[in-house]
Amino acid sequence: MSSTNDLSNRINESYSRLSKGQKLLATYITDNYDKAVFLTAARLGEVVGVSESTVVRFATHLGYKGYPEFQSALEELVRNKLNSIQRMEVTYGRISQSRILESVLKSDADKIHSTLEKLDQNAFELAVDTILNAKHIYIIGIRSCAPLASFLAFYFTLMFENVHLIQTSSSSEIFEQMVRIGKEDVIIGISFPRYSMRTLKAMEFANNRSAKVITLTDSVHSPMNLYSSCNLIADSDMASIVDSLVAPLSVINALIVALCMKKQDEVAKTLEMLEGIWDEYQVYESDEINLIDDSIKMRYAKIGDADFNE
Repeated sequence: MSSTNDLSNRINESYSRLSKGQKLLATYITDNYDKAVFLTAARLGEVVGVSESTVVRFATHLGYKGYPEFQSALEELVRNKLNSIQRMEVTYGRISQSRILESVLKSDADKIHSTLEKLDQNAFELAVDTILNAKHIYIIGIRSCAPLASFLAFYFTLMFENVHLIQTSSSSEIFEQMVRIGKEDVIIGISFPRYSMRTLKAMEFANNRSAKVITLTDSVHSPMNLYSSCNLIADSDMASIVDSLVAPLSVINALIVALCMKKQDEVAKTLEMLEGIWDEYQVYESDEINLIDDSIKMRYAKIGDADFNE
């Protein structure tokens, strides 16, 4: 897909060479991009007063393979210029209510697939090695990225002793929690558009202290990569009022699994110890469940084992 201002640049650079009808299209799209994005080629031609074939030729004249690719570039332009509510209308405005579930899940699946194709395997392996060798691990994610950071920290705590989840509402609190970060440590910064300035400042601070910096973001052009030595790229969709972070979560899952495989013995011991603690303090059993006869509980366990072995 084209970069944010690519469509505008193409129109401006090509305007003098456009036909009269194409200039009408260029003017309409420039002035009414928020409306044009919803229109088919035929409908756009009707609104502007040109033929559908003129619209298609206009798209190819700008360097796009056809109207669908042109419309994708127009959608990207709109997403970067409209507010959250308007962006939601752009993304879902053409979807019927009955197809929302299908459309959203398919879109998320597509993002996972495209992330798999573009993610640098060497960068992923470097991230695993860097984390394994770190003395302290700092994790930061702000706003909609906070649940991702919390999820990562939860599982890292089962594998590592010195995991620090930076939870803050101000820049000063960030530095207070990172005051001891040094060259033997690593920080993992998670940020997607709109990028968090607090996350960026944390990564800059870590870089200035010679700590390793790993970023999980959406593009090689992300400002989050300014201070990182290892970039993990995952597709996201900030087009609607709800941020789609399914692909980044999948990358985090892969990171957790890769590290678990490297630390199998330590993880097994930790989980065994936790199972004992959970059982002793009845963490996962309510009082009502404890009233069930032990023979019934054993029968449930045997049924479960039989199902598993089938």
